[in-house]
Amino acid sequence: MMLRRNFLKWTTLVAASGASGAAYAQSGENKVVYHLDDREKIAMALGNIQNHFSAFGDGGQVVIALVVIGEPLGDFRLGADAERTTAKLRGLVDKGLTPYACSNTMAWLKLTLADLASGFQVADKGGVVKLAELQRRGYAYIRP
Repeated sequence: MMLRRNFLKWTTLVAASGASGAAYAQSGENKVVYHLDDREKIAMALGNIQNHFSAFGDGGQVVIALVVIGEPLGDFRLGADAERTTAKLRGLVDKGLTPYACSNTMAWLKLTLADLASGFQVADKGGVVKLAELQRRGYAYIRP
């Protein structure tokens, strides 16, 4: 439902302004937060984020955040068994992705930022609070 509202908000803004999608992106208003809390959807979420960056090119026309909550955060640990996932994440961070780790999940899994792939920031008040904060700041919400 939230995704639909954000899409309708975006299309209404574009239609009202007469702007194209490219003009909207250049206005700095194209901000998206991906919510990842399902281990089975890690590859899909990272693929969607890659596609999102590709759609807008390398001009910094889109701002993307990823909030990781629950078991999937463990798959972003540094180590040989997670290298494929962490390498993909590193590539996305290089493109401008800001990944957030839920502080509650970090405590539950006994993780620190040093245990996670580079680029992660801590969602100090928890992942769901970070999601709400980013939405208040104009980020569209996507949950693959």
